[in-house]
Amino acid sequence: MLRFLTAGESHGPGLVTIVEGLPAGLAVSAEGISAELARRRLGFGRGKRMSLEKDQLEILGGVRHGVTLGSPVAVLVRNTEWPKWEEIMSPGPGDPGKKISRPRPGHADLPGMLKYDTDDARNILERASARETAARTVVGYLAKELLGVVGAAVVSHVTAIGKATYEGPPPGPEDLREIDASPVRCIDPEATAAMVVLIEEAVAKKDTLGGVFEVLAFGVPPGIGSHVHHDRRLDGLIAGGLMSIPAIKGVEIGSGFEVAVGDGSAAHDEIVQGSEGLTRLSNRAGGIEGGISNGQPIRARVAMKPISTLMRPLQTVDMDTGQPAQAVRERSDVCAVPAAAVVGEQMVAIALAGEYMRKFGGDTVEDFKGGFDSYLSRLQDRISK
Repeated sequence: MLRFLTAGESHGPGLVTIVEGLPAGLAVSAEGISAELARRRLGFGRGKRMSLEKDQLEILGGVRHGVTLGSPVAVLVRNTEWPKWEEIMSPGPGDPGKKISRPRPGHADLPGMLKYDTDDARNILERASARETAARTVVGYLAKELLGVVGAAVVSHVTAIGKATYEGPPPGPEDLREIDASPVRCIDPEATAAMVVLIEEAVAKKDTLGGVFEVLAFGVPPGIGSHVHHDRRLDGLIAGGLMSIPAIKGVEIGSGFEVAVGDGSAAHDEIVQGSEGLTRLSNRAGGIEGGISNGQPIRARVAMKPISTLMRPLQTVDMDTGQPAQAVRERSDVCAVPAAAVVGEQMVAIALAGEYMRKFGGDTVEDFKGGFDSYLSRLQDRISK
């Protein structure tokens, strides 16, 4: 089993990640984690905080001389702005500052205040902040390293921001550098330019924009996941991980919404015998059938709503007075779809790595790879006939 826990607030001293279940011998570096964290800060439309966050990190346990030990891996990502917030967010006595009593529509503010019986939304928004995804990015990096040992790769790209869309062929792992070089992480220059224009218009209007991104996993063999138990279906694990990202409102596996309104004869991927064995004529299923990977690239499309913190605030109610008010304004992004796509990579990689470890197991990377290679050999005997 691969599991993780994150702790920490947006303006606290830092975020802590603990990952359990990694085999011994997996190569890990602080530089590699830092590079992945830097990818999460990418994207035109991000707020000023992205230029301030440096994601200073420290590996606290589970790694020695660049490889995992088999024990839990613990990583601390420090908040470089902590000195400015040390009194307001102090775990000990201090001045909490002006409390936030005007919850933002679309944010966790109001439901969180009601759930935890607090009159200060600061107690909610600090943890509900997407800053927490920096801690998940640490897990995603480790998951990708594990998947890389057996030849799997996870890539994301933006397909829509507002009404500007890219409808071309999906990219592959070899295109990742080009995707990251785009200001909106879209592989098409024309679509990129249109997306940038919409973001600039949203900035001028003091508004925000959402969009759609796609996550693709390559090199995943048939048989990952399960049709037997509801909580081991691979599509459920992937969709659940993606839906857990702040501001995500929809997930589609393959051509899910398109095939839902068509005929069954045009909804499925016909199986044929190719020159190298069994293959498919299409990939409408997004690489997953019956909760199990089928050997095709795994494909998930993810819808992100516009960010709920607006520079032109929406109407709300002041929870102290009960009177109409404008929602609070916290420093925020105009568009974070490119960054959310990177986090989407992490969540898909985590879901896959967990099921890989469940299936192939092993206390060491060599054990893990040995189990994978043995399974792949068995598969080849079946699909090449």
